[in-house]
Amino acid sequence: MTVFDKIYLFIFTYYKVRYKQKANTIALVYTSVLQMSLVFLLGCFFAAFASQLHVDSLSSEKSWFLFVILSIGIYYKNWMGYSGQTRKILNAKFNKIKTPQYNITLLFTLPFIAIGMGLGVYTGLITKGMKSKNHLKGSSGFSRY
Repeated sequence: MTVFDKIYLFIFTYYKVRYKQKANTIALVYTSVLQMSLVFLLGCFFAAFASQLHVDSLSSEKSWFLFVILSIGIYYKNWMGYSGQTRKILNAKFNKIKTPQYNITLLFTLPFIAIGMGLGVYTGLITKGMKSKNHLKGSSGFSRY
């Protein structure tokens, strides 16, 4: 059982009391958004790392397209994995072990924190790129290279 499975089942059991019909959808969307925000954060870190090494292997448009395709794949994987028989098996395993108690407000702020950190890295990458391009120009305005 992975960490995401445990978080999914915690969110599912938390909302099962109030929203019986929508608990699965809420937990599925939350788990997918959390995983997508972590993929976004990793992508921003890899882009910053590649920028520091002056590697231009993937354009911005292609990387956003790749992120959208990965997000659709993550949602589909979670939808297939957390619906039906698999969820019942995970729920049975989850009920046998001692249920971990997570802070629900912390869980709901995790995607926003990951997106904020990713945007911080991404905007730092953009401003650093603009400064380095202006740095290459000499006093006459022509590029040295």
